[in-house]
This record gives sequence, C-alpha cells and structure tokens, in this order.
Amino acid sequence: MDTAVQLALRAGQVVRKALTEEKRVSTKTSVVDLVTETDHLVEELIISSLREKYPTHRFIGEESTSAGSKCILTNSPTWIIDPIDGTCNFVHRFPLVAVSIGFAVNRELEFGVIYHCTEEKMYTARKGHGAFCNQEQLHVTKETGIRNALILTEIGPKRDPATLKLFLGNMEKFLTFHAHGVRIIGSATLALCQVASGAADGFYQFGLHCWDLAAATVIIREAGGVVIDTSGGPLDLMSCRVVAAGTKELAQSIAKELQTINYGRDDD
Repeated sequence: MDTAVQLALRAGQVVRKALTEEKRVSTKTSVVDLVTETDHLVEELIISSLREKYPTHRFIGEESTSAGSKCILTNSPTWIIDPIDGTCNFVHRFPLVAVSIGFAVNRELEFGVIYHCTEEKMYTARKGHGAFCNQEQLHVTKETGIRNALILTEIGPKRDPATLKLFLGNMEKFLTFHAHGVRIIGSATLALCQVASGAADGFYQFGLHCWDLAAATVIIREAGGVVIDTSGGPLDLMSCRVVAAGTKELAQSIAKELQTINYGRDDD
C-alpha cells in the first residue's frame, strides 16, 4: 500500500500540472466518454512502476482495457487502476479529479488508495485496519432511511432517450421520498469517498467500472459502511453497478427503489 500511495502522489502531480494545459481529447464508447493523453500517460506511469517492482502481478487499467486488454479478475495478485477518475471534469478544468489504485488477491479486495489531486487529499484503507484521509480516520453516517439522506450518483456514458428516462426516474423517486438532495459531482471515486467520510449518506450508479469501485469499496467498508449490488445482494465488482451507504438499512432502501440500467459487465 505504501508503494500505491507514493505512485498516487506522483500521478497526482502529473494530473495537477496537466489540468492547466491544453489537452488532446478523444472519445471511447460515446461522444461523452472522454479520454486524454494524460489518462494514458498516468496509467503507463503507474503500471510500469508496479510491474518493475512486482513482475508476477496482474493489472486491470481503464485505458489498457479500452485499448483491448482483457478485464478479468483472477486469484492472482491484481492491481485495479483508474488513472484519472473524472476525465470530463479534467477536460473542463473542473477540480474534482482523482487517481484510484485498488489491490486484490484471490479476488478479494485488500486495500485501496484514492488521491484527490487538486485538494491533495489521500484516502487510504486496508482490510481490517480502518479508513483514513491524510491520517484522519474516516467514519460513515448512521442515516438509515432515504428521507433526510444526501445521496450521490453519476450519469454514466449512455445518453439515449430510454436510458435517460430510467436515470431521471431513479433520481425523481428519491426526491419524491424527500431525500435532502441528489448530487452529481463527476467523479464516482470521490463521490464514494464522500460516503466514507460521512459527507454524504449514500451512492448508487449504473455504468461505472471495476476501476471506479475497487479502491473505494475498501475505503467505505473500512469506514464502517456497506457496498452492495443494486439488486440488494453482494457486490459483484465486474457488474457495472453499485449501491453504497453508511448503513445496511439505507443501502437496501436505495437498492429496492432502483430501476435497472443495463451496462453489461466488465468481464464480458
């Protein structure tokens, strides 16, 4: 984990500098699914450094997966990396961007590191050892119901009319139930860190990926929270869907109300 923290700091320096510079922007699965040369640069920096130190380990990275690498989680020690979470924010110089590095062994998540590049906040957690932000221990809220909760979500790359209707319908339902608010900040990893730190009560999303989830899942669980599938069952890291909350009761209440948006699986 110490190695991951040092690499996240190095990557964060690259991202902070690039935020102020001109960017070459390309698209991936849709016109709003963006990627820049910095995404590729940061992922290469992290993976090449880790591979040099741990040559037998496996890697799942957002940009290498987009380029055609298989996204399959095995029992081998595996690093799961999002070089820039919040690429759309990054392109527009909106300051909510993060580097996310998770680590799994035997398909079990062992630790997570998320670095909020612009605020220089380092979120870390190791299984059984608590969750921290810059050495300050994190604790989730104890909100148990949708009423009075602050819930975060993200839109996802699909913008066809049917998907938007489902997305807006889910948001409308929580507002109808008198949630205090629903927020979209443009970075799933940082949204999940808000749940871990007690700044938000819950989070749900369809269309996020294992690299958005891996590190954040450890951080939320070690802060006392719950991360589950949108069906209400156990989390499937490759399912492209998640509900997270400070309490099991709130997580199950959110899951119960959701209309499913199908994004397939990362390992298909």
